[in-house]
Amino acid sequence: MAKKWSQLIRNWMSQTMDLPPDVMMDLPRITMVGQIHIYIENHRGLLAFSDREVRLLLEQGQLLVKGKAFVIKTILPEEILLEGKIDQVIYINE
Repeated sequence: MAKKWSQLIRNWMSQTMDLPPDVMMDLPRITMVGQIHIYIENHRGLLAFSDREVRLLLEQGQLLVKGKAFVIKTILPEEILLEGKIDQVIYINE
């Protein structure tokens, strides 16, 4: 119940103050350039990495990126820049 109220307050503040939803609601911001590069902000950590798959923890669930020849170009506490051939980006709600 408290979590629902918190989310309602964040939605209201985001709309009232004209702030981006990703800032107020802990949503990931995903920027892709074609199929070769993906930049993900506001994640909670790297769960798995291989040359074909990257799994990130989100505030709500996980993000799975599938493809080929993945290389992590930059990794920071809440940001990651991944290069390779991206085939799929999947949200996993758990």
